[in-house]
Amino acid sequence: MRALFKNLKGDKAIWGIVALLGLFSFLPVYSASTNLVYVLGNGTTVGHLVKHALLLFLGFGIIYGVHRIPAHYFKGLSIIALPIVLLLLVYTLTVETNIGGVRANRWIQIPFIGVNFQTSTLASVVLMIWVARYLAKIKDTTITFKDSILPLWLPTALVILLVLPENFSTAAIISFLVLVLCFLGGYPLKYLLSIVGAGLVLAAMFLFVLFKTPEVIPGERAITWKSRIETFWNPDAADKDSTHQPTLAKIAIAQGGLVGKGAGKSVMKNMLSQSTSDFIFAIIIEEYGLLGGGALMFFYLLLLFRIVVVANGAKNVFSKLLVMGVGLPIVIQAFINMAVVVQLFPVTGQPLPLISMGGTSIWMTCLAIGIVLSASVKNESVGETSPEIDDNNPLEVLSGQL
Repeated sequence: MRALFKNLKGDKAIWGIVALLGLFSFLPVYSASTNLVYVLGNGTTVGHLVKHALLLFLGFGIIYGVHRIPAHYFKGLSIIALPIVLLLLVYTLTVETNIGGVRANRWIQIPFIGVNFQTSTLASVVLMIWVARYLAKIKDTTITFKDSILPLWLPTALVILLVLPENFSTAAIISFLVLVLCFLGGYPLKYLLSIVGAGLVLAAMFLFVLFKTPEVIPGERAITWKSRIETFWNPDAADKDSTHQPTLAKIAIAQGGLVGKGAGKSVMKNMLSQSTSDFIFAIIIEEYGLLGGGALMFFYLLLLFRIVVVANGAKNVFSKLLVMGVGLPIVIQAFINMAVVVQLFPVTGQPLPLISMGGTSIWMTCLAIGIVLSASVKNESVGETSPEIDDNNPLEVLSGQL
């Protein structure tokens, strides 16, 4: 064990924050899993706890493995991974998937082990690495919008369009993050403003069609989107329905008070259908109160601070953009999840990173953290601005050239 800790490289504060979040997650997951057991009749509380422990164990294995990879390797890996991700997204859309008898075409099932995998989460990480690679490549050149269509905006558009039909919130978050990363990477502001303007026009047209004639939108998700937006803008009507999830979440928060009811003493966990994932923050506040919820927010903000510190200390442009590109989404997703629980956002289906139960979310968050730690390892090398490239290693040659 001591030898293992000696091999943990990179930012120690990030290691500590991630470990604390992972350890804390056992408490709300074990408590909220009673909903799955006694309401839905699915397994046992101990079984769900063991499953969560295994998922976290594999996740930390991903962090350990990825953080040992030199950061510049991810340039070449993104070129290999992006076409694979696009094929996976197409496969996800075209193959009918059912989870618990409910249509769930944002997931695919991994053969032989029976684990459901959400391809859009992997696509988000890979796309952000791809964008960081491109922005680093053009950093010292004068770029026009036309020049960037094929290498930047076409792959971005393909990912977003393939994610959008089944996962509107994730597609919107990816779009926002790409724009933020482009801004940080020095992409011409006039082009970004034009893209934002065009996006707002398209969004307005989409919302008009969604509310006037939702039946013309292909797929079954349009009705769900319309319902979520309506209940967000008119919560009083939704409050009349005692089974409305945000309403139940607010009740849980109100019952939590300052210090909460105590671990495992939540009542609303058996009424919130997504108490182990999308609405787990409500259960945390009910059991640990405002102080517990505030402490959790503090650790996410501390994680954001350390991500910025690592990016600021990176020795080259690609590493800086890489850290921000894969690190920011973790914290943004966390605060979107919290905002949904307190009804500042419509329901999005975004889990709480490292806390919510679920394999894909945990693994992709751990993948992103591993990449951040990989970039921070290079920061520990004194006097090195870029790694030497091994001419006998094709992946290093590819990464160095691209």
